[in-house]
Parts: sequence; structure tokens; C-alpha cells
Amino acid sequence: MTGPRPPRPVLLAVAHGTREREGVAATEALVARVRALRPELCVERCFLDVVAPSLPETLARLRGEVVLVPLLLGAGFHVRVDIPSALADAPHLRGRLARALGPDPLLAEALGDRLDEAGRRAQAPPSALVLAAAGSTDPAANADTAAMAGLLRERLPGRPPVVPAYLCAAGPTPAEAVAALRAQGHERVAVAEYLLGPGLFARRAAESGAHAGACLTSAPLGAHDALARLVTLRYDEAVADRRRVPLRGRTGAYSGRMLTPG
Repeated sequence: MTGPRPPRPVLLAVAHGTREREGVAATEALVARVRALRPELCVERCFLDVVAPSLPETLARLRGEVVLVPLLLGAGFHVRVDIPSALADAPHLRGRLARALGPDPLLAEALGDRLDEAGRRAQAPPSALVLAAAGSTDPAANADTAAMAGLLRERLPGRPPVVPAYLCAAGPTPAEAVAALRAQGHERVAVAEYLLGPGLFARRAAESGAHAGACLTSAPLGAHDALARLVTLRYDEAVADRRRVPLRGRTGAYSGRMLTPG
């Protein structure tokens, strides 16, 4: 006779945080969709900056096993350093860090839907697009954005050029990318906001694209169903890796690998 199954690890969604109420609301709405998709899981959320509860506060009150899923689009400094460091400082937990959300075909699905909502199909479709990301000083994170541009191109009819652009820390900017594409003969250039929620960067992407002559700018990803599915996919990947490599203590490593204290 078998006993009861052990409880599933907590899914802890780790968001960046923003002072913008609409941005926080977008995070809460996304987490609510994840809970609706996976009612059997305990789904918590926390923030890396500005908004409470913080990551250390949340880890301090959790017990047992936890899978941290970064609500971040690329594997930058937060994913490689900040989150693992906080987890290493919580020795009472057995934890695992999932991969960043991007790049992934599910994000291309969400980006395509947001472009359609912005009117991509209403008139002549744009002949080129700019994928506007936040940008990072970490080249690996910017490389993730470039890879995401390729995935978006593969999804769109006709496979138009999709150029990655960055709102800070790297180039080109969305305005520069739009201007360059128009100079190449693309009269209708759209901007796809590769951002999770509304806020300063979203406004900056829309304004800079319009100033350079973009025909439309899509909204941030927000609480899209594909994004919620992607969060659960990252969780499931980490849990599957846990089954292959038994937990033996706390973790500070990326991509689901355990780091046992020495």
C-alpha cells in the first residue's frame, strides 16, 4: 500500500517590480492565470525591486521545496546572480531555479496576437518589424532578444525582417531600428513591444517608434494565455530535472541544476 504523494514544490513567480500600478496589476493578472491553469499547485509571487513582497521576505516564510520561475524575458544578471544568491541565503529551503521565459515559441505566439490586436491585419501588413526589448548590459540577455526576433519572424506570414532593438544599455534603439528599416525601403514598419507589462519602457517604445515613423506599436505581453502556459512549462522543466537529480540541499545554480553547500 502506497502512502500519500508528497506535496508538489511551490511555484514562486519572481517578477522584476515596477512603480507603475498598471505594471504591478499585469503581474498579478498573469499569476492569477497561472493559478487557474494549475489549481493543484501552490503559486506564490514576489518582486526583485520596488514592490513588496520581496524575494528574501518570501523565501523566509516558505518551507519545503520551491521552484523559482523568473518572470523575466532573458537570462541576464537577475537570473544568473541575484535570484541564485537570494536562494543560497535561504538554507531552510530545497529550491531550484527555472529558466528565464525567453526565448520561446510561446512568446512568439503572444507577440503575434498583440500585433494583431494593434491592427497588423487591419490594413496592409507591415513589411518589417522592430522587436523592442528593455535591453541589458549582459550580452547574453541581448542575444536572447535577438533569438526571439528570429522566432517571431518564423511565426509571421511572409517571414518579414524582424530587427531586435533595445530601450537602454544596448543598441540600436527602437527609433534607430525603425529609421534604418524605412531607409531600406520598408514603408510600413511595426514595433512589437517585447515587454511583460505597461510602464516607462512601454511608453518609450511607443513614442520612439511613432517618432521614427512606425505604422503601429503593439501592447506589452501582459497576462496572455501563452505566457501563463510558458510559466507552467518552465516550472515543469525544473521539476523534471529535480527527478533526474535528487535534491540534497539548497541551490544557487541556474537552469535547474542543484548547488549543494560544501
